[in-house]
Amino acid sequence: MQDPKDTATAQPDVATESDTIPTGAAPEAPAAETTTDPTTALQKQLDEARAAVLYARAEGENIRRRAAEDVQKASRFAVEKFATSLLSVKDSLEAALASDPANTEALRQGVELTLKQLESAFESAQVKAEDPLGQKFDPNRHQAMSMVESDQAANTVVAVMLKGYTLHERVLRPALVTVAKGG
Repeated sequence: MQDPKDTATAQPDVATESDTIPTGAAPEAPAAETTTDPTTALQKQLDEARAAVLYARAEGENIRRRAAEDVQKASRFAVEKFATSLLSVKDSLEAALASDPANTEALRQGVELTLKQLESAFESAQVKAEDPLGQKFDPNRHQAMSMVESDQAANTVVAVMLKGYTLHERVLRPALVTVAKGG
């Protein structure tokens, strides 16, 4: 019988893992583990791009919503300053109505002060009165109520029945006027 020690030495040399791996190098992993599947990488990029698009859409929608709210608030409260300035005019008119009607001079002074308050409110809101007496008739700013014979040039405003008003050069109400006929 053979000694077990002899059989060990009689076997041919078999290479072990330590014999085939150079020192300092990591063992090779199976090919499926180290290389990522290209479709998985592309799917991940696609998911990230979709998330970015959804985020951008949501952000855009939020900006549009906030802008719409700001516009709505601005239009709703645009006249707040003007309305506040008219409150003192209303108070003065109520005081005039509550005053003694026998004292016409005091009533007149009160109405004149109220008119000054109203003119101040108009001025602060850029509302300007237009009195076109003696000016050439402008159909964009005046409304002719009648035409009369006059010694003034044709199409000249000879009488103003009602003043016109503008707001930042935009006509709020045209002046109601009488115009000279052409000769």
